Amino acid sequence: MPIYEFCCDECGSRFEELASTQAVENGDVACTGCGSHQVKRLLSSFSFASGGSKPSSLGKSNCGSCSKSSCTSCG
Repeated sequence: MPIYEFCCDECGSRFEELASTQAVENGDVACTGCGSHQVKRLLSSFSFASGGSKPSSLGKSNCGSCSKSSCTSCG
């Protein structure tokens, strides 16, 4: 099962959840903060090894706390 990143529409929490694709599609994922099922799956960036010892990222963000490619709070 893949790990998905979610954002809760009710409380604004961001969390990761190990869930089946079926559970995500059926809306069976609940917020870990408030328990609401009103969550949206976020598009997460990932890293990969490209032959060197340093991981590369497909996104341009250096921020580990958000999935945006440009984040003003990260500096």
